[in-house]
Amino acid sequence: EFSALNNINLQVMQGETVGVVGRNGAGKSTLLKVISRVLIPTEGRVRLKGRVSPVLELGGGFHPELTGMENIFLNGTLLGHNREEIETHLDEIIEFAELGDFINSPIRTYSSGMVARLGFSISTTWTPDILIIDEVLSVGDENFRNKSAMRMAQFRENGTATLLVSHNLKSIEALCTRAVWLEHGEIKAEGGVSDIVQAYRQSQNSASKEISPK
Repeated sequence: EFSALNNINLQVMQGETVGVVGRNGAGKSTLLKVISRVLIPTEGRVRLKGRVSPVLELGGGFHPELTGMENIFLNGTLLGHNREEIETHLDEIIEFAELGDFINSPIRTYSSGMVARLGFSISTTWTPDILIIDEVLSVGDENFRNKSAMRMAQFRENGTATLLVSHNLKSIEALCTRAVWLEHGEIKAEGGVSDIVQAYRQSQNSASKEISPK
């Protein structure tokens, strides 16, 4: 047996953007999936207040053989929106994703950046109470990252609680108001962004020196 998460006790309040850092296999993505109700925890409880809008693994909620347009309706439905609501925001979703004529091409023909833009656009067109993002911003170009950061800042001002997982520590520093460091499925540290990121960087540097050839 393997426990991906242990003794996790975490609160995220309205208007907070909490960054989650940690090495591969630390439990970051599992944590987001549990909060998103994709996975059910074997112990403990997750309490959510409001609608959750998750942007998890690339292509999550998409059907590769359907077009981008068709996947907008599929993904929007999975997020709890009816057809009329989706049609009302259709132009906005397409414009933000910047896919042009590719919106009518199958998702399987998209690059990772195109998939990320479409997924983020759909999930954030409606202001969520809780926004959960797993590494998606790291595959977009600079323009996309800037647009996404502006949208997330607006959400924060409107009271959205955001959890962001990223290996890009600069993104964590730029976007987050608090940080959590996961290691071996447990919270090793949490607190101010600069303090947590600095401690995590030092840990990575120490680990790199230990395994470097002599």
